[in-house]
Amino acid sequence: MVNFGKRLMADQLEEWKEYYINYKMMKKKVKQYVQQTQNGGRNREQVLKEFSRMLDDQIEKIVLFLLQQQGHLASRIEKLGEERALLMEQADASQISELREAYREVGIDLMKLLRFVDMNATGIRKILKKFDKRFGYKFTDYYVSTRANHPCSQLQQIFKQVGIVAVVGALSRNLAFLQDHQGNFPSIYDHPSITLKDPIIEQINHSVQKLTHATNLLQFIGQHALIIPEDMHSGSEDLVDDQSYHFMSLLLNLANTFLYMVNTYIIVPTADDYSVSLGAAATVCGVIIGSMAVAQVFSSVYFSAWSNKSYFRPLVFSSIMLFLGNLLYALAYDVNSLTVLIVGRLLCGLGSARAVNRRYISDCVPLKTRLQASAGFVSASALGMACGPALAEPDHIVRENSVNTPSSDSGHRRNSNLEDGLAQPFLIDAKESLDENGEDNDENEEDPEDSHKPATSLAAAYRLLTPSVKVQLLIYFMLKFAMEILLSESSVVTTFYFNWSTSTVAMFLAVLGLTVLPVNVIVGSYVTNLFQDRQILVASEIMVLIGIAMSFRFTSHYSVPQYVSSALITFVFAEVLEGVNLSLLSRVMSSRLSRGTYNGGLLSTEAGTLARVAADMTITAAGYLGQNSLLNVTLLPSFVICVASIVATFCTYNSLY
Repeated sequence: MVNFGKRLMADQLEEWKEYYINYKMMKKKVKQYVQQTQNGGRNREQVLKEFSRMLDDQIEKIVLFLLQQQGHLASRIEKLGEERALLMEQADASQISELREAYREVGIDLMKLLRFVDMNATGIRKILKKFDKRFGYKFTDYYVSTRANHPCSQLQQIFKQVGIVAVVGALSRNLAFLQDHQGNFPSIYDHPSITLKDPIIEQINHSVQKLTHATNLLQFIGQHALIIPEDMHSGSEDLVDDQSYHFMSLLLNLANTFLYMVNTYIIVPTADDYSVSLGAAATVCGVIIGSMAVAQVFSSVYFSAWSNKSYFRPLVFSSIMLFLGNLLYALAYDVNSLTVLIVGRLLCGLGSARAVNRRYISDCVPLKTRLQASAGFVSASALGMACGPALAEPDHIVRENSVNTPSSDSGHRRNSNLEDGLAQPFLIDAKESLDENGEDNDENEEDPEDSHKPATSLAAAYRLLTPSVKVQLLIYFMLKFAMEILLSESSVVTTFYFNWSTSTVAMFLAVLGLTVLPVNVIVGSYVTNLFQDRQILVASEIMVLIGIAMSFRFTSHYSVPQYVSSALITFVFAEVLEGVNLSLLSRVMSSRLSRGTYNGGLLSTEAGTLARVAADMTITAAGYLGQNSLLNVTLLPSFVICVASIVATFCTYNSLY
């Protein structure tokens, strides 16, 4: 992987060389600052002022040149417009064709300018990140907030490109006009849905879309799934071979994701009845539900390691384990054995291949469709979470002396398809898929290769965790703990207080699951454009805390409106929190944790799985105090952990950017 400094030197235009960010000089300055402050030669305030002034000078140089080039392009378009007005009167087809080519030449030069902006924006982002890492001070937050929001902001010219977009509009309008020699082509402004089929304009629009983050919703959802790296848009090339990618493989991967989530949540509405039918207490449902999470703690590691070599075999193994697990879960009633039931759920946990599902998308799906694929991953997970409880068959449990097999049939019919021809795409060797995140490879001048090797053990991965990353993992643990408490004890709590039937519980959980996609759309499309991620993070944590507090039973009367409203607040804002949390986690995590067996996805999965285990154990333990105390006893740890996560967030707030 070529480091950014070398790529900048190789890709810059010779005639514009002096106007690019002097990344090499800035990098040396950062190194000097570290040495000078360590030797006591300079204090931190002096360094910050000098580095700010130096970066201001670099940005001013870039922006003034950018404005100059925009002016040249505007002048050329203006002259071509005068020629177009004359040619339209003559209606000479050959001259109109020449004029169209002249507009396209302007478009080609505009693409060069867009590339210039992209490279410099990446350089600014990387040098700020390098300063923070080397100097041990979160300077980026201060610099961006003071420069970007200033009325005379030059930073906005680089990251918002208002002038460039105006030039793109002028080119598009004129080329659309010339597409029909009589000028009858409808205006792009009157008909914005009409797309001009011109290769130059399509390339320009693609570049502008990349620079302005027009795919913000999909970007948000991709980071929610911890699939899309934060630096994915930094100008790196997509090195996934389109010919090695098969759409049917992606669909199969998403189907696997959906069925796994169905398998996970289909037992929630009926687990308490099932445990009672086997002679155990209703609160043993915590053990039944949590046993799958216990096994997942271990399965996540070996599936992550296995996906370094293959995707097909892990998914086949996952399907077999899930089939056997569901079979034992169903047979437990016939043999009247709680042990068989728990072993069945342990086998299901050992078949948890979500690490493979995530990694297949990040490694094998081309960059141009990876955002949509990652959005599909989150959608499939959400749909499975909603359909699981809804597909539960309560009438067949206990009352009819037969137990429904959770997705044992529907969850694994795809095995024959895997063998019949869809195996080849999943046999892609993970070594063939190259890193696309474009991370700077010169973080350590002495040994650049060493500084970017993936972590080789959990201990090595833990040593890479900064306080910011640890806090984000704590937040992820907290929200998963709170959600698991809410979901797993819902059947016991609602039956005890409201006499809800299993069908009512199933529909309630299905409605909660169906809120996931709308919430992601609203947050990804609108909220993230209005507020900083860290602001949304804190607000969501506070709302989750409010939801948990509202769930406590303060009086002898516990009403349905109180329970439903508090559950909705807790669940919805936990969903918002999860998306923002994983987005920030992908941003503050070391690039060494973006690949290999012990990657960021594995760490977040382990944190979430441990939270589910802890929550289910809490429910079971609280059951010994009686169902009357179950609600408040289980909510107390959620409340305490949530308060701790909020305090930890404020302690690291300035490092979240």
